[in-house]
Amino acid sequence: MHRYAPSAELRDVVRHYWVPVWDLGAGVTLTEKVLQYPTCLVVVSDSYARFYGVARGLSTVELSESGWAVGVMLQPGAGRAAAGRAVDHLVDTYADLADFPRLADLVPRVREVMSPAPHDELAHAAAIHEVETRLEPSVGPDGALLNAVVAAVESDRDLLTVAQLAKRVGLGERALQRLTVGQLGLTPKWLIQRRRLHDAADHLKHGRGTLAEVAVELGYTDQAHFTRDFRTVTGYTPGEFARVLGRDARRP
Repeated sequence: MHRYAPSAELRDVVRHYWVPVWDLGAGVTLTEKVLQYPTCLVVVSDSYARFYGVARGLSTVELSESGWAVGVMLQPGAGRAAAGRAVDHLVDTYADLADFPRLADLVPRVREVMSPAPHDELAHAAAIHEVETRLEPSVGPDGALLNAVVAAVESDRDLLTVAQLAKRVGLGERALQRLTVGQLGLTPKWLIQRRRLHDAADHLKHGRGTLAEVAVELGYTDQAHFTRDFRTVTGYTPGEFARVLGRDARRP
């Protein structure tokens, strides 16, 4: 797995690029489960090319035998700008990049530079350059505001309610709801819950405290509420996650 930062002019648009290259052996398949950030993704591989909306639960990626992919993790407010249209209808699903005029010609160019030597970091740089030439450096006022909203959620663990978040970013609760639903297809409450569950996953993977202690640290009133939220999103109880998926469920 290789990870790269965006160019300076695209920091409001791209969080990072990642390039996985795998060789599992003939007939071998591996399923990876990922608890993603509240962002859209662009992925070009040797076998598919997709624009992914935000995934509410664990997203699943199946890798088989050998291959590679070039992934773009967009900033939260960049989905609409990168796609050239609304992306709220893509929650929990994806569309083929051929459906996006701004991005469709990216696919043959990325495959052309990656296919001869997918492990070569020069090939990675060339593929990323192809991506960056097709992305606009601006996300627009609403996109920039959503970036600020998500940054506030992720940087302040004391933000536990929509009312607190609205006050922090200087919006009314209804305006905040319109912004997040219009840009991402998801609510401010979901953004806060996702941050808490990312924190929970990190605690569980590293064995930091008992389940009751983790629940209290993340601001839950009791362990049962924490367990219900975690199982609703991931399909696993916190204990099951710690035992079975602790090393595998990670953000790209």
